[in-house]
Amino acid sequence: MILPKLKSNLAVDVCFTMEKMIIFLEDGREVSIPLEWFSSLREASTEDLNNWRLIGGGEGIHWESLDEDLLVSELVS
Repeated sequence: MILPKLKSNLAVDVCFTMEKMIIFLEDGREVSIPLEWFSSLREASTEDLNNWRLIGGGEGIHWESLDEDLLVSELVS
């Protein structure tokens, strides 16, 4: 019997396109979020966008230079 993989809202990586933030979750899902939703990210330089770190073991994403924190569970629900 194969058990289904449990869903996880923990991020393991983040990347960006010109229009989106893509969050890679621990369970293998990828979630795309429009940068348009967040003025601080929409207006940020590529350098600032890529200067993020995971917080809380992947529960959130933090940008020191932008003074921005996002909770992953709020983005994927």
